Amino acid sequence: MRHLLSTRDLGREGAIRLLDVAEDMADTQQREVKKLPTLRGKTVVNLFFEDSTRTRISFEAAAKRLSADVINFSAKGSSVSKGESLKDTAQTLQAMGADAVVIRHPASGAPQTLATSGWIDAGILNAGDGTHEHPTQALLDAFTIRKRVHGDASRGRGLDGLSVTIVGDILHSRVARSNVWLLTTLGATVTLVAPPTLVPVDTRLWPVTVGYDLDEAITAGPDVVMMLRIQAERMHDAFFPNTREYARRWGLGDGRLARLEPTTIVMHPGPMNRGLEISAAAADSPMSTVREQVTNGVSVRMAALYLLLSGDREN
Repeated sequence: MRHLLSTRDLGREGAIRLLDVAEDMADTQQREVKKLPTLRGKTVVNLFFEDSTRTRISFEAAAKRLSADVINFSAKGSSVSKGESLKDTAQTLQAMGADAVVIRHPASGAPQTLATSGWIDAGILNAGDGTHEHPTQALLDAFTIRKRVHGDASRGRGLDGLSVTIVGDILHSRVARSNVWLLTTLGATVTLVAPPTLVPVDTRLWPVTVGYDLDEAITAGPDVVMMLRIQAERMHDAFFPNTREYARRWGLGDGRLARLEPTTIVMHPGPMNRGLEISAAAADSPMSTVREQVTNGVSVRMAALYLLLSGDREN
């Protein structure tokens, strides 16, 4: 694996291999000594042009547990805020000897530009670009679903036959886009549910069913309900009347939670707006995988970094 830019680039075999390696990484995290010598001598740069505490810390923990040297580069307060271009930054990192660059950027396509520009030789890992993709989030979501459904017999398996309903701000969600392609590749059936104003115009080309009624979607009995955060920071227009109306029509409140099958998996990529897209009871119920997703994120990112930097090595 040279780069990880999009889940659309991952075939079924490649996706399952990455999830299986993540299983191995998760096993090592149960030991008293969690650190592996695998990436000793490698340098991983976290290059974040957008704020993201959860994702950055997760990647940092993953790299350090593989014994890599980690450099955290925040665009705020750096030369980037003084006008330095992505090219200049990349060439600086090249001069420092970066082996992998984990990049989060507000512009869709920035990781692709970095990977194909020739400015830097490092492996590029997309940690979220604009409203485009967030591949490791989708991978940790798929890992979490697979673990809940198949338990210790997860290795080598996809998500065949499972139905996943993704609810909320699809329009601004790179998480939704990455999940649509990955979950479908792994054999799941995906339904999107949102206000009409928060559905992208190009979904006709997506392998999904689109609906606007959450109660109807719940009645269909999905195996997984994934609630998305309302991204107010990306909204410059009124996409719905008010938050109370949104919670009433598209939020997973206590009433809708009670109507779900007890085996239904409730997910949220975080951070959550409790009381808006998901109630406290839903977020904290035994059906919820919110905390598992955070834990699994480290194992999945360890696997991604391993395959990026030493996947060609034996064992």
